[in-house]
Order: sequence, then structure tokens, then C-alpha cells
Amino acid sequence: MDKGNLNGQFEVLTPWAEIDPIPFKGISPRLTSLEKKKIGLFNNPKRAARLISASIERKLKERYPSLETSHYSNSQANILEIETENKERFEKWVKEVDAVILGVGD
Repeated sequence: MDKGNLNGQFEVLTPWAEIDPIPFKGISPRLTSLEKKKIGLFNNPKRAARLISASIERKLKERYPSLETSHYSNSQANILEIETENKERFEKWVKEVDAVILGVGD
């Protein structure tokens, strides 16, 4: 192709080396109600995260008295829990709850 005269043609390059063969997966369906549900409260290890979760828990239980909660705290900052020695414990916890609320103490 003559770079000085494009004649309406363009060469298009992709910035990606390869396309991920795993198809996109949507998020889990939303809960229609929180009545009689078990909500996981996941905290990162920052100090304010536990305070935020405690406040959220109080407000949820006021609004939905039949709701249960389960707490889980991340063991290390800035590392995915599934990349730590707690992976199995975390995966078990996730299976025991209907939904999770993440508390970040920043």
C-alpha cells in the first residue's frame, strides 16, 4: 500500500496479542428479596471496613428481620483471596451465602 496515497483505504491493527477464548459471563441474577436470605459481608483488611460492615448489617437487619449475615475478612491487602492459603475456606464461605456485600475501608 502506498503510504502517501491511501485512496480511502486504512490498515487496522489490533492492540491485543490474542483474543481470550473464554466467553464473557454475566453477573449472577439479582435477588428479588432479602427476606430469609443469608448475606455475606466481605471486608478488606483496612480498619474502617469492619465498621462499615457493622453499620450495613444493622441497617439490613432492621429492614429485613429474617435476614442472616455471615462475615469474612480478607487476609491480605491488595491480593485476591483465591490467591492465598485461604482459597478453600473462602470458596466454601461463598457457597454458603445468597449474596455478598464488599466493604472497602478507604
